[in-house]
Amino acid sequence: MPADASGDLSGYREPPARGTRACEHGIPRRSRERATTLIVVAVHMPLPALLSHALVAFTIEFDNEFEQQMPHRTTRGPAAGSRRGPWLVSMAMWTNFMRFIEPDGTPKRDVDALARITNLPGLQRWSYVELEEDPATEADGAVRRARTLHRDAMVRPTSGGLYAQRIWQQLSGVIEQRWNARFGADCVAELRASLRSVIDQLDVALPDYLPVVGVERTDPSTWLAAGRVQTGRFEPDLPALLSKVLLAFTIDFARDSRLSLQICANALRVLDEEGTRVRDLPLRSGVSREAVDVSLGFLARHGCVVIESDSSAARARVARLTPKGHAAQLKSRNLIEVTERQWVERFDGAERLRIAIEGLLSRRDALADGLRPYPDGWRAHPPYASLTEALMSDPVMTLPHYPMVLHRGGFPDGS
Repeated sequence: MPADASGDLSGYREPPARGTRACEHGIPRRSRERATTLIVVAVHMPLPALLSHALVAFTIEFDNEFEQQMPHRTTRGPAAGSRRGPWLVSMAMWTNFMRFIEPDGTPKRDVDALARITNLPGLQRWSYVELEEDPATEADGAVRRARTLHRDAMVRPTSGGLYAQRIWQQLSGVIEQRWNARFGADCVAELRASLRSVIDQLDVALPDYLPVVGVERTDPSTWLAAGRVQTGRFEPDLPALLSKVLLAFTIDFARDSRLSLQICANALRVLDEEGTRVRDLPLRSGVSREAVDVSLGFLARHGCVVIESDSSAARARVARLTPKGHAAQLKSRNLIEVTERQWVERFDGAERLRIAIEGLLSRRDALADGLRPYPDGWRAHPPYASLTEALMSDPVMTLPHYPMVLHRGGFPDGS
């Protein structure tokens, strides 16, 4: 049932949970044999992939609950064509922007840095905010588009935006309580402490969630500007801690890479010189078909991939690494390994952080429970149902190795 006007979320319907033992009590007996294999897989995953798995899993659970509580419209599921509320968006839009907008409005100049890492035009279009120009500026006859982008404009939440804010502000705590119950409070506390230990050694301020990015390599100065605006405003919650550490790793990786980490960790990682059917890439990479298409287009333009017709199946396409793409793949793998080794030398607690995340991800059943959508949720319906089923069946092998937070709504798998 939706929250009432006061934001009371006491009517939550909890998805059924299976494993509830603390980490130190081991893996549930019925999944122990398979989970042992998953632990081995996790041990050999690079640190940014482990961080991404935990962050994306938390975000999907957060987003599923928001979808359930918030009257909305979208193109998928029962809400397709609905006029009941704003367009459905993901956690990034709340954490990096909407929570900084006051009920009476916030000057755009105060959130310009945040607008650059989210999608302010989208939030306008999706009915979360409206921009109200200063009357003196509006009287100058400037065209509407110029007025809406003026620094003196006030960003005000719509009635739907206010309703969304009341729901969003409680959800992170609700999801973390569920994680405490499923993974064990000691396990989550250890993850928190190990993340905090690394963050306390950073010399930069970073945003509380991954920014909206394209596949192009991004100048981290944009992230740092947004981080300075956010600093001290809110105590970082678990997804914020995960995001900050992942962004710090991303900045170090970017210093020596011409390709973005999201391209290297997802699309480039799962391709080879023999060729892979494009329709298989969402399940192999963990990101949506739309994100795969954007990534392949970028790699093709830069000579790393060729996309050909599949002679064995009508209308099927095959993506194949070129020699340049294969070299880029090897370089990115090596650079991730080198960066992680440097982190172990640079940060006290980097190895402790890896162990903490591996302990959490080894709880396959607990991880899968949080990825289960409500029956009327968009992730339970085509074309995303197959990816959702794979996530619940084998989350460690299916979750993306880096969030693909695109402008389409900020969903962490590019949906």
